[in-house]
Amino acid sequence: MQTKINKYLGKFLNQLGIYHLLKSIGAEKLANKFSAAVVYAVFSSFALNFFYQPGHVYASGATGLAQVVSELIVRVTGHNILPISVTLILVNVPLIALAWRGIGKQFTIYTLITIVMSSVFIHFIPVTTLTNEPVINAVFGGAIMGFGVGNAMKSGISSGGTDIVSLYMRKKNGRTVGTLSFIVNGVIVFIAGALFGWEYMLYSIIAIFVNSRVQDAIFTRQKRLQVMIVTQNPDLLVQKLFEKFNHGVTILNNSEGGFTHQKRTVLFSVITMYEYQDFKHVIAKYDPHAFVSISENVRVLGKFEEVDD
Repeated sequence: MQTKINKYLGKFLNQLGIYHLLKSIGAEKLANKFSAAVVYAVFSSFALNFFYQPGHVYASGATGLAQVVSELIVRVTGHNILPISVTLILVNVPLIALAWRGIGKQFTIYTLITIVMSSVFIHFIPVTTLTNEPVINAVFGGAIMGFGVGNAMKSGISSGGTDIVSLYMRKKNGRTVGTLSFIVNGVIVFIAGALFGWEYMLYSIIAIFVNSRVQDAIFTRQKRLQVMIVTQNPDLLVQKLFEKFNHGVTILNNSEGGFTHQKRTVLFSVITMYEYQDFKHVIAKYDPHAFVSISENVRVLGKFEEVDD
């Protein structure tokens, strides 16, 4: 019976192209994304179960929405039928489908791993009251959650939720949907006030503010990086950079090394911080001997496309 299940499951995954997709990602890169997802899961579960839940403080985005849905079900039925760990997955199911169809399959795999790992840790780490002071819960919970999200974004993974909608809209029409996060978070904190008292709405706003500030301190998605690549394989690298990022590349031929006096080609391009991990992977895979210099805090004038894979 087990053999038949494995056989049918294998056929199903093969039809979806998941086997080929995982093979194209590579074991090393997949392991790095998985470890980053685990780190995020640990921090988010600590923030939720040690600070948010005991202090009746709501998180932002999908996690906060999962808190709202779970709490409303408890209020209506009197039973914890859908714990936050399960609700978090359910909230993200339609968004995962959207990401698979409209953003990219690799991105969807990474996001799915992150959501599942986060749900697992939230489920098995017990809710523990460290303090009954709601302001402390809001500040420390927001800081820990922001640290986890910032590190996740530095590693090129997403925790799902409104991030998926934002990436989808920007990829389709180039527009940002910052108001979406504002509306979702506004609904979350309003329900927090209605359920527990309006002072808890203010505590949730504090948590969301601290979360965003810590997240921005660790990682800024829109930060530009100027990369200079000295290479002997310019054609291959230009092709792979175009395939992955679709950014422009400036080529300087016949550059001469000051010590060896050998001819090299220098490539200039600009990427975002979000693309940095994938950029490193491309260089390591297709020209590990290239010399790469990276400058941060670059200002860009003119057209600059952001394409998410």
